[in-house]
Order: sequence, then C-alpha cells, then structure tokens
Amino acid sequence: MKAHLVTLLSFLVAAQAFYLPGVAPTSYTKGQTIPLYVNRITPSMRHTDAKSKTYVYSYDYYFPRFHFCAPEGGPQKQSESLGSIMFGDRIFNSPFEIKMLENKTCSKLCQPIYSTADAVFVNRNIRAGFKHNWLVDGLPVAKAIIDTKTETQFYGAGFEIGAVDNSNVAHLYNHYELVIEYHERGADEFRVVGVTVNPYSINHADPSNMKCDTEKSTPIVLDQGKDTKVTFSYAVFFVPSDTVWATRWDKYLHVYDPKIQWFSLINFSIIVLFLSLIMSHILVKTLKSDIQKYNEVNLDDEMMDEMGWKLVHGDVFRAPENKMLLSVLVGSGVQILLMSITTAGFALFGLLSPSNRGSLSTVMFILYAVYGCFGSYVSAALYKLFQGEDWKLNMILTPTMIPGSLFALFIFFNFFLIAVKSSGAVPIGTMFAIVLIWFVISLPLSAAGSLLGYKRPSVTLPVKVNQIPRQIPTQPWYLKTPVLALIAGIFPFGSIAIEMYFIYNSLWFNRIYYMFGFLFFCFSLMLVTTLLVSTLLIYYTLCNENYKWQWKSFFIGGGIAAYIFVHALFLSKFKLGGLTSVVLYLGYSFVISVGVGLMCGAVGFLGVFFFVLNIYGQIKID
Repeated sequence: MKAHLVTLLSFLVAAQAFYLPGVAPTSYTKGQTIPLYVNRITPSMRHTDAKSKTYVYSYDYYFPRFHFCAPEGGPQKQSESLGSIMFGDRIFNSPFEIKMLENKTCSKLCQPIYSTADAVFVNRNIRAGFKHNWLVDGLPVAKAIIDTKTETQFYGAGFEIGAVDNSNVAHLYNHYELVIEYHERGADEFRVVGVTVNPYSINHADPSNMKCDTEKSTPIVLDQGKDTKVTFSYAVFFVPSDTVWATRWDKYLHVYDPKIQWFSLINFSIIVLFLSLIMSHILVKTLKSDIQKYNEVNLDDEMMDEMGWKLVHGDVFRAPENKMLLSVLVGSGVQILLMSITTAGFALFGLLSPSNRGSLSTVMFILYAVYGCFGSYVSAALYKLFQGEDWKLNMILTPTMIPGSLFALFIFFNFFLIAVKSSGAVPIGTMFAIVLIWFVISLPLSAAGSLLGYKRPSVTLPVKVNQIPRQIPTQPWYLKTPVLALIAGIFPFGSIAIEMYFIYNSLWFNRIYYMFGFLFFCFSLMLVTTLLVSTLLIYYTLCNENYKWQWKSFFIGGGIAAYIFVHALFLSKFKLGGLTSVVLYLGYSFVISVGVGLMCGAVGFLGVFFFVLNIYGQIKID
C-alpha cells in the first residue's frame, strides 16, 4: 500500500513540474526589454451600471472607435494557436516600453481625440463592464482582488476600461500603473512572477508637463456633446518577490467559494450512492427472483400473463423506427464522450497549461476529429445490429451530419460577429484550416471506423424476434418519453450545475477556468447518474410491457440538455444587449446543450442496451 502511495505522489509531483513546449521560463537581464502584448477587449458579467445590458462579443484592442494607443509603425499581430483564434483571441504588440528593473513614473503614450459618436460608444462599453486583457511574459495583467467569503487575495485577470462614479458619470481609464513582481534567480538573472495594474482616470491639464498625480487629479469625462482630447500615460514599478516561476500561476488560479463546490460534490455523490443501492436491489434481488421464477414455470402456463418485462422477450430486440438516425446520433454522442473524457483527463493531470493559450480548445478540436473513427464504428455496428442495409449512407452521415450542422451554425454565428466588427469573427483562412483538418483527419478515420464496425460480427441476441409485433398496452402518463426525460435529466444536471456556472463565466467573460479536479469528478458523477437513471426507468418501462426502449433510453439519457439550456437562460438574467448578443448566447447555449444531450443520450442508450442483453440472456426461451 505504501509503495502505491509513493508512486502516486511521485506521479503528482512530476505532473506539477511538467511544462508544455512554448511555455518554458524566460530570464531577463537588467535593462532588457519586457514586451507587453494586448489582447481583445472582452465583456464582463459584472456591470459598472446596474441598468446596462450584457454583451457577449469582444472587440479588437485596436478597434478604431476605442482610440487606444498603437506602437510606431502600427500594431503587429502575434502568432496564435487554432483554438485561440476560434475563441476570439487577437494578440498584438503595444507601445509600452518596459525594461527590467527600470521604473517609470509618468510616461506619455499618445493623445487621441474622441468624437461625440465614439464617446457614446466608449461610455456604453464602460457601463457594460468591458475589460482590457494584457499579457506580460505570458501572464495576464491583473487586478489584486480580495475574496470576501474566504478573505484571501488573488489576481483577477484583466481590468475594466473605465468606471462609473456615484453620480452615474462614466470615466475612461487613461493612466495605468503597472507593478511587475520579479524573482531573482542569480547574478543578473530575473524572472517575471506576477503583474498587476492600478488603472486611473486622469484629466491631464498640461500634457507637456504631466505629473500623473492620481490623488489630486480630476477624472477625464468623454463629452458626448463635443470632441474630447485624451492623454494616455503609464507608470512601471518593479517589486521583488519570493514567488518562484513554477508557482507564479497560483495567484491567478483562485477557487471561488469552494464550500459550495464541495457541498455539491458530496450531495450528488450521496445521490449516486442511493441510486446505486436501488439498482443493486433491482439487479440482485428483484431480477434474480424474477428470472428464477420464470425459468421454473412452463412457458404455456397462464402464469406468463403476470410476468411483466419477460412477456416482451420476443419484441425487445426489434429494430427501432428511424434506425439510421438513431445509429448516427449514438455514434456522434460516443465521439463527443471520448473527446470530453480525454480532454478532461489531460487537464486534470496538468497537461494543458493556462500559459499555453488556446491549448484546451485546440486539443478538443483535434480529439473530436480523431475520435470520429470510434463514433463511426459504433454507428455502423448499431446500424448492422438493427439490420440496416444502406451501410454506405450510414458511413457518410455519421461524420457529416452533426459536424456539418455545427459548422453551418458556426458560419451563421460568424456573420453576426462580422456585422458588429467583433474580434471573435473567425478569419476565412481559419475556416479553410478547419475544413482541411476535417477532410484530412476525420473523414478518412471515420470511413475506416465504419468499415470495421460493419464487418465485425454482430452481437449475438439472447432471444429471437417474433415476426408479428406484440401490442403495447396503454401506458400511464408518467411513463411517456417526455416526462421520463424531464425526470431523468434533473439528476445528472444537478451534479454538473455548479461547474456549468464557472464554465459559462470562462467561455463568455474570459475568466480563467482551471478547477479541472472538480470538473472531472462532477463529469464522472453526471455519466454514472445518467447510466443509473436511464437503466432504472427503462426497467420500469419494460415491466409495463413496452418493448420500445431504444429511442426512449436515448431521450431519457439526453434529458439533461433541457436543463442546461434553461440554466443558461437564467444565467443571462435576460439582460442581453442587442440582437447579436441574443443570437450568439442562445445559439451557442443551444449547441452546448445539444452536445451534452448527445453525449448523455449515447451513455443512456449503451448502458440500457447492455442491461437488456444481460437480463434477457438469463432467461430460458424455448
């Protein structure tokens, strides 16, 4: 036992010390330039004005109407990963001149003029809580924040472009005090271990003789009735720190209200345990007793009329309606499931560093393309089991129907982003790259998976299918598919609801998400709960002599989708600003809900399938 613990601890230590290529530490010498890069301007969930609407799209930092200072010669775009581009990151160089250990107190950047229309635009975005996102040595430029619940200090990535005072007047931040924490490793060798900013709004009365007095200066106001000249300035201060480079992200990775997450985990762990006990009772006692009694009686005996689920043995493996569609959907769900498990596993063991921007989304896209072979394999095997004959159509639909629909929606949403000139609008070159990767990687692998699935021997069914379908008795309302789906969906949703809140904050409002330990455990609870609830409800359905379990089990497993979508609606608080925000938020929330529904639907179907195979394989049929 001790040996296993030592091995596990060694593995965890190795995982903590593991760094991906491209995020190796950078050492600076005194006077060496430290570049400051600027990323997109992102929306925030916390508004400076309670009446302001929520926007879910971002802008380029150098969007002309913001008039933020550009470097000489114009901004230069930095290289980014595929996932980073898809999620809207647009990183450029900046005019800030920062040199290691050289403090600056008041340096002028530029002096743009805001027209009345631009003043209205900027003031609106100040009230909506839009934020800067800067990078220094791979670290986000952050604000020091105190968590009032845990009374701990952490660094919140990004900072607002302005603030609203008590008189409800918007002020643009035009002076930035940067505090760079450094760790000295040796003689003239320094590393950046933290970057914070204190933004101010200062009305520089005399730009030629700036003093940047943050205490005595009056704030700048963008006049919406006439043009306003604004002077941007900055200061830089270097502070020594005992924090080493390997742990510098600890200040940024903050767990918000961990008691709620632990309560959620424990609560739904108990629910899973309770469901497991119920299933154990059914499988070990009820089913065992039923099977034993069934095998002891004569099949011609009138007692057979009271045997429940055993009466439908001749129809339970009858091919469902729309077997092609069901096969494709289950295969697509398996593809999403494998991608999710692998990505969460990589993130859990620290293989997806937050320093490597866009790595998570890039890995998800590549894995989704690669796992097309497994999805097509499952789809083809099921379609063959259902005695489908048009296997070529199945081979075409599985890798194209769901991914093609997603790509069509992606293009549709992109037009809205282009219309508002958002940085989230994906360039045409990236679109071609996505299509190329799909045709080069996913389609060939999917075709191979389909051929293997169709050529493999089908699962041997334990009972024969009757030629004439049995009449299904009238079902009670609570065993109808929509009702069962709503009942079943609330259990797995409860296990993932807390994490969905943090995921949506990360997705829409550019907050760092790193609680992959909580996520992996909640994700596992969701899958186990889906499996148990689906099996339990289908068992009661079979006991009511309804043998059409295939589509029912898929919808019962996928019932979580409705709750995820409704949860997203309530998170928005119905305060979305503009048509584009409404379309993007509702559209992507729908895509996420359907994706999770497909995944859980596949889990529910496959779990019930093996359950049905097992129980009907235990009875004797003459």
